[in-house]
Amino acid sequence: MRHGARNQLEGEVVDIKKGGVMCQVKVRIPAGATMSSVMTLESLDDLALKKGDKVQVIAKAVNVLLAKE
Repeated sequence: MRHGARNQLEGEVVDIKKGGVMCQVKVRIPAGATMSSVMTLESLDDLALKKGDKVQVIAKAVNVLLAKE
């Protein structure tokens, strides 16, 4: 798959929480941090993801916002 995103990290799927239509996939990235991706169950099936799979986390964001209370 070709994409224009430049921010790529290697990771491992550590948890998958399924809902009725969507799911949340948690991935452990270097230094022990985690990132999450929300996708449809159809996408989860297409990627055949399961816990322990090695994946690439590809991040493409227009904005990164910080807030301080």
